[in-house]
Amino acid sequence: MQQQQAPSGAAYDGTCLIVEDSEFDRERLRRVLARAYGGMRVEFAPSIDAARKALSAGDKALILLDNNLPDGLGANFALELACDDRHAQTPVIMVSDWPSPGMWEKAASAGVLYVVNKSDFDARYIDAVLREFQARKRWVN
Repeated sequence: MQQQQAPSGAAYDGTCLIVEDSEFDRERLRRVLARAYGGMRVEFAPSIDAARKALSAGDKALILLDNNLPDGLGANFALELACDDRHAQTPVIMVSDWPSPGMWEKAASAGVLYVVNKSDFDARYIDAVLREFQARKRWVN
């Protein structure tokens, strides 16, 4: 069994929104976050509508987004977020069982840095996205 080392951002504080309809997959993603980023709070949204409500309640540090959701495609939601000034800079990682070429194209258009198969997802993707986000913030400020 391969052990994951905590990335340099292990003390990262903020809230991660996991948009995933499968309870099993939500728990798997939560465990990855807890191991690597114990200080990061986690909120769950089982649908795009629930994700919109969670985002209206407050900004998130990171969004983990499934593509196949009961009320639409995560890739389309990522495009929606990219067009929203409030959430356009929120880092998004798409985590899907079956990444399709169309999903990759929409994700790239939305500025999603990674599209990852759920079985391959681990803390290195979170670390890379949060580093990129911090670098963008320093560059803008």
